[in-house]
Amino acid sequence: MKAIYPGSFDPVHNGHLDLIIRASDLFEHLTVAVYDEPNKNVLFSPSERVNLIVESIKPYKKNVDVVQFSGLAVEFAKSLGAKFILRGLRAGFDFELEFEMALMWKKLNKDVDVVCLMSSLEYQFVYSSRIKEVARLGGNITGLVPDNVIDAFKLKFK
Repeated sequence: MKAIYPGSFDPVHNGHLDLIIRASDLFEHLTVAVYDEPNKNVLFSPSERVNLIVESIKPYKKNVDVVQFSGLAVEFAKSLGAKFILRGLRAGFDFELEFEMALMWKKLNKDVDVVCLMSSLEYQFVYSSRIKEVARLGGNITGLVPDNVIDAFKLKFK
């Protein structure tokens, strides 16, 4: 069974890594799909985001690859022969957003199912947007992102 885990990952954080590691035990192959949307306001380029994730997952499972994509996630899943789209659920409003998206994806492609994993307790309130804000203001993001992402922020905010 193949799955994709689509997202902007701007930046990848420890909550994302937790889901990637756990999902790699569930699926034969997991593709982390970095969304390249030119109209989205991102700090890191798509290639930077791919490289940050690749570096972050090196010590873990080998049945995971990381690629850049654009367009509809369900179409990308279909192009890879993936039957599942992985999503993470945190406390709060994630369920409603993910539920709505899952229904739309099912309407677009009835052969692809959405699998949701609950975020681990320590990552329930970890959001890329908050991490960027804290890093931009000089706050400590240790423990929220992998070390290579901390280094990438230091370069961005020199």
